[in-house]
Amino acid sequence: MKARKISNTVTWLGAIDWDRRLFDSLIPLPDGTTYNAYLVRGDSKTALIDTVDPSMAHVLLRQLEDVPQVDYVISNHAEKDHSGAIPEVLKRYPEAVLLTSDRAVNVLVDSLKISHERIRVVKDNETVDLGGRTLEFLYTPWVHWPETMVTYLQEEGLLFSCDFLGCHIASSDLYVTDKARVAEAAKRYFAEIMMPFRNHIRKHLDRLANYPIKMVAPSHGPIHSEPHFILDAYREWAAEEPKNLVVIPFVSMHGSTEKMVDCLVESLVEKGVNVERYDLAVADIGKLATALVDAATIVVATPTVLGGPHPLAAYAAVLANALKPKAKYLSVIGSYGWGGKSVEALAGMIPNLNVVVVEPYLTKGSPDQIDCDAIDKLASAIAERHASL
Repeated sequence: MKARKISNTVTWLGAIDWDRRLFDSLIPLPDGTTYNAYLVRGDSKTALIDTVDPSMAHVLLRQLEDVPQVDYVISNHAEKDHSGAIPEVLKRYPEAVLLTSDRAVNVLVDSLKISHERIRVVKDNETVDLGGRTLEFLYTPWVHWPETMVTYLQEEGLLFSCDFLGCHIASSDLYVTDKARVAEAAKRYFAEIMMPFRNHIRKHLDRLANYPIKMVAPSHGPIHSEPHFILDAYREWAAEEPKNLVVIPFVSMHGSTEKMVDCLVESLVEKGVNVERYDLAVADIGKLATALVDAATIVVATPTVLGGPHPLAAYAAVLANALKPKAKYLSVIGSYGWGGKSVEALAGMIPNLNVVVVEPYLTKGSPDQIDCDAIDKLASAIAERHASL
């Protein structure tokens, strides 16, 4: 992909990774991703904002072949999918200075072996004059690493947000054109990466509200020429109040637990509660994470395996504990053969969740009408708690 012009002074550089399907050996990428970098030319100086994943460094270097001078390389975030090509860029431009936050310096030195002599720390709200174009650096710690910052081009109201406000989509679209597709991908991205830090995100959004932002250029996904679209979405996702939604991740080895899930779903829906159920044996874990953004209640449904929860149910609990969703209530249902401590084990896996436990219900063997009646009472208890949502 060749460089693409955004304005008279700003150019998109970077790479489209059409085929990548896993990030950090953890996060599924059903739609691939992009690594966006941006070249800003002033009257006297030129800045390159972020780079690309090391696997795509050759693409960026090819795009820079016609760029004779880069005075500043800006690292908004030290994670390698954005910083990985910095050493090669600095080698091509021996006079260039690397600008980054105070917390990023040691990360860049340790992971990329960049010399301290090539790095200059920029302070929060510090500006750099490129000649007719002014870059302002805003510290945004914990979106999603402690050293992150964003860069704001004052004259054009252009926010280079790096991971913040981005999404994983491999697309030839430079700008957002399909809002439905981008909204889904951005929410998934928020759920998997940003949700644990929503308290920080709310503060950063409040601060950015003081800036006239005309465009958001993230380092993953298309550019937002209508910035309110993504900014408003983030405000909703980061808000503390959940929605009238129960998310049920479940595993069923011989059908008993699934029958209990079916009873619970039917009863909740009859009581006006929205439900999303995920069979963990086949579910896209990113879809589950996305559902957790809005959920008021999580019900983990599991059979008992060797005295404890099924490993996939345990994984769902660990995932929820790591992502720290805004859910207010939690319960456990399931079946067992001769006994076990599934509830106790799962409860011990979620210390990060500030939830009220609604009375769990486990049955021995295959559920019957008595069990469904008990599940109905659980649904009533959940619906009562959701009444104010």
